Amino acid sequence: MSIFVVRHQHSPESCPAADFSGGAQLLNHLSRSNAARHGVRIHGEAVLQGAHTLLIIAEADQERDVRAFFEPFAAAGTLEVSPASTCARVVASGGCASAMPTLDRGGVPAVDPEEACQAALDAGLVVHRAHPLNCETSIPALIGGVVMPNAHFYVRNHFQIPDLDASTWRLEVNGVVERPLTLSLSQLRALRSDTRVVTLECAGNGRSMLHPSVPGEQWGLGAVSTAEWTGVPLIEVLDRAGVKQSARSVVFRGADSGTVEGRKGTDRFERSLEIDQVGDAGALLAFAMNGEALPVQHGYPLRLIVPGWYAVASVKWLTHIEVTGEPFDGYFQVDKYHVDGEPVTLQHVRSLIVEPGPDQAVDRGDVAIRGVAWSGAAPIARVDVSVDGGQWQQATLVGDRHRHRWQWWELATRFEEAGVRSVRARATDLAGRVQPDRGRWNRLGYGNNAIQEARITVRS
Repeated sequence: MSIFVVRHQHSPESCPAADFSGGAQLLNHLSRSNAARHGVRIHGEAVLQGAHTLLIIAEADQERDVRAFFEPFAAAGTLEVSPASTCARVVASGGCASAMPTLDRGGVPAVDPEEACQAALDAGLVVHRAHPLNCETSIPALIGGVVMPNAHFYVRNHFQIPDLDASTWRLEVNGVVERPLTLSLSQLRALRSDTRVVTLECAGNGRSMLHPSVPGEQWGLGAVSTAEWTGVPLIEVLDRAGVKQSARSVVFRGADSGTVEGRKGTDRFERSLEIDQVGDAGALLAFAMNGEALPVQHGYPLRLIVPGWYAVASVKWLTHIEVTGEPFDGYFQVDKYHVDGEPVTLQHVRSLIVEPGPDQAVDRGDVAIRGVAWSGAAPIARVDVSVDGGQWQQATLVGDRHRHRWQWWELATRFEEAGVRSVRARATDLAGRVQPDRGRWNRLGYGNNAIQEARITVRS
């Protein structure tokens, strides 16, 4: 379906709305149901005040369908039909005069970037890039329960979003193994499964707060979300394949691919775990998210989930698991997602103030400050809060402690005076790691877990 802008103008003497009968016929003709019968979908219409001009945004397969439907208007005046685009499509293509990016790379069907971007906007996500789609969860949306609804879960992509057919999709497991495997989704679902609540965080979360600034997606603080993941333990599949003693790494390959700066040809998205990390990682081959099939933007039909690790390890649209006899040196393992040569692994300890939210004003008196904290190394031990640079006060942890999911916390305080107040929150985990005042600067902008400072306006 294509979008068109229709412009009709008539003289004051021939205005159809001046006659109640003619006006009624106009409304009936423009009804959504009548338009649909003619293969036209009307998104909106407006009459320019006093100008006898009608503007309509319509959608149809062909321009001729639009012209045929609006023929009665052409008989009453002028009719212009112009091809148009949505804002999401223009931004995804890189400009008003640019063509849409090439899809179906390597024979892999892909989701229309315009549709993916529009769905993210409709869900209230904060879009940083339309294609490849990258968007974070808004801070107000973080307020609530243990898990984030699928539509509000942040999205991180490096290439197009593959649109895979689960009926023909297969997972290949090969390399340094005794028994190479080819598994369908139904075969995977028939294996022993597990369900875990896990927090995923982009390694670049908070990059926009680094000084001096560094290149890369300028994430705020919302590139983090929590979901309930269901899938087959990775170790279950590897045991069936029979990993040989000479194995060193397990490489996970997604269906998404594209070009990267400084390299020729096309790269697939790949990451690896060392063999000695696989047993402790507790990784899942997940086929469900919050009790539903994985959404396409989150890796349908299968993705890897590595609890506690930065989400780059949790490869989406998983198609291959290759066990190798040497360390893996792929682009997203060596050239990117490392800090001074060391690949990013466990999430750093971090706390985030979510209520009161940004730009939210509160009345003087008692105020509850709430937030979430998480760490990849251990459950959260405590969260401390400082108001206006004062002494740290220990917040109350809400619910049981869990290593791989965020921990809600709250602190009751009182604001006696109106004005803008400063609130800071600092997390400590049970491994003894304390959130720093300043994150460790690095040229790729990963792992910035500096203490957040929130500004709260107190009304007079």
